[in-house]
Amino acid sequence: MAQSRLTLEPEVQRILTKIDAGENFLLSGGAGSGKTYSLVQTIRQALDESPTSAIACITYTNAAVHEISARASHPNLRISTIHDFLWDVIKHFQNELKIVLIELLNDAEKTQFKIEGPQPIAADYFAALRDGIQYKEYVRLRDGIISHDELLVVAEKMFEKYPKLGKIVRSSFACIFVDEYQDTSKEVVRILLDHLPQTGRGCVIGFFGDSMQSIYDDTVGDLDAYTTGQNPKVHEIQKPQNRRNPLSVITLANRLRTDGLTQTPSGDAKAPNMGDGVVKPGRILFLHSANADLEIARRYLADTEHWDISDPKRTKELNLTHNLIADKAGFRDLMDVYDKDRIIELKGKVSKKLRDDTITVPEGATFGDALTLSGIQVGGNNVLGHFVTQNPVLFEIAKAYSWESFRRLYVDKDQLVDDKKQDPDEIAKKGSKRDPLIAHLFKIERLLDLYSTGKFNAFLSQVEFPVTKIEDKRRLKEAIVNLQNSATQSIEEIITQAHDLGLCQIDDKIERFRSEAEYLYNRVKILPYSQFRALFRYIEGHTPFSTQHKTKGREFENVLVVLDNGSWNHYNFKTLFIGGGSENVLRRTRKIFYVCCTRAMENLAVFFHEPLPEVVSKAKEWFGEENVIELPGPPAAG
Repeated sequence: MAQSRLTLEPEVQRILTKIDAGENFLLSGGAGSGKTYSLVQTIRQALDESPTSAIACITYTNAAVHEISARASHPNLRISTIHDFLWDVIKHFQNELKIVLIELLNDAEKTQFKIEGPQPIAADYFAALRDGIQYKEYVRLRDGIISHDELLVVAEKMFEKYPKLGKIVRSSFACIFVDEYQDTSKEVVRILLDHLPQTGRGCVIGFFGDSMQSIYDDTVGDLDAYTTGQNPKVHEIQKPQNRRNPLSVITLANRLRTDGLTQTPSGDAKAPNMGDGVVKPGRILFLHSANADLEIARRYLADTEHWDISDPKRTKELNLTHNLIADKAGFRDLMDVYDKDRIIELKGKVSKKLRDDTITVPEGATFGDALTLSGIQVGGNNVLGHFVTQNPVLFEIAKAYSWESFRRLYVDKDQLVDDKKQDPDEIAKKGSKRDPLIAHLFKIERLLDLYSTGKFNAFLSQVEFPVTKIEDKRRLKEAIVNLQNSATQSIEEIITQAHDLGLCQIDDKIERFRSEAEYLYNRVKILPYSQFRALFRYIEGHTPFSTQHKTKGREFENVLVVLDNGSWNHYNFKTLFIGGGSENVLRRTRKIFYVCCTRAMENLAVFFHEPLPEVVSKAKEWFGEENVIELPGPPAAG
């Protein structure tokens, strides 16, 4: 029996009224407002009141799918990632998929859709595909295989070109709810609001999220284009309460919001910052110094504010990029391979020059041959020239590689630091960006971690070591101890040792990676395994460090935000306080700062190195003059 609507929170009551009227809606709620709680309440009530109706709930990550599924279940409820939802709709229309993919391959503006060969691509190019167009964790367009990034573009063009798809979706679901809409791509929003038929009742589209927490590029960010005007397609419902933050953090966060939503402390006695109905004031600090050494700020917080800096579950230090953390966490060389390899950068320039100048590289040519044909000069007083000068042997090795294989090599830091939380058997599933080598190393270290933390059942279910008798257990323990004590060895030595001990076999994926990405494998294999172990601890949250992006959606007792742009010009913390510069950069910086500040359940500290007087003045206005503290600068010379 359906629950009385009067017992539901007021925002959910308003949502249900919109559903009754067949109107699309947006629930806007700031950090800690309980948007997921509202989503679950809405799903449950809608299904209780209309149990034969079908509802879809789509979200960006598998983790969010699991969280919502644990709180709401029903035979007519479909909870899935956005990508899986769209693929399930379009995958049965193979003829249309082939037509659309050919059109994208022949569209000069769609640069991600390119295959080599005669242009334009013939209309029957995919006619002989045995398995049709497929969606996998990797892309191989020449074989009709699209991946995570291509799917959304293909799906939108499918819905735009073939209206029957929209009619199918609209007739299949009474409601489609989008969780964390601000992280959704523009293509998905256009599919739901522009390409689905908007006439008639049924198939209400509901969005849940917060535009101020839109911190990723290439997402919709907000729905302003749909919520404004005399006849908006989407009706906004605001949820102002905040269950997470103390009053001082809420006040600061409200200064940063620009969307008209003002948060107020929750009256919910279960809120973590409540006690006997009194809102905790919390503590916010703006620390600044002429010394960029963060250790000064850490010591101050530990000694004066009594923060437990060493406990990563209670305290987090938030930096803007993984690069800014790599030195502190101990994986700098590993990071540089994936993010600062100038030879890989040169390879990309050579490939583009050859393509732009329509230069044909003869069969059997090396990278060195292709470099010569391109006419690109290496040297001089630039980053690439310095890299080659410092790594002459590496450059000569690279030039000897086959151009046919070397040009396909793709290296990106996301292949190393992809931090999506996954079950061990999900490593190769859609959406994971780790390359096979890093995925294999995570498998090895996860086994060691499970064993050392006493999670033996989970360990035995994943280990490839046969255990049938007592002697096997003894040998297994010896194998684990040998690996745990071998951090001074190289990454390749650990891979080989884990294989020889029967703990983690070198499989086809690793063998193929060795062959297809030989240059990258050879660069990584010689590094000390201790660097990967440091990376593992960082990604798994066992260090006090985190990127400001990675911490989104999480909360900690104490939060230290490091306002350092590094070399990233997407953000500018100086203009955050005093204005000026690019409006896009300012908006992006304000949002990432909002997300960081609202992670704090008790105490928030911000560290700014060498701020201008105008920045300090604005900080006194935002944080309170008594909370702006100048720390000791560098020691005097001599």
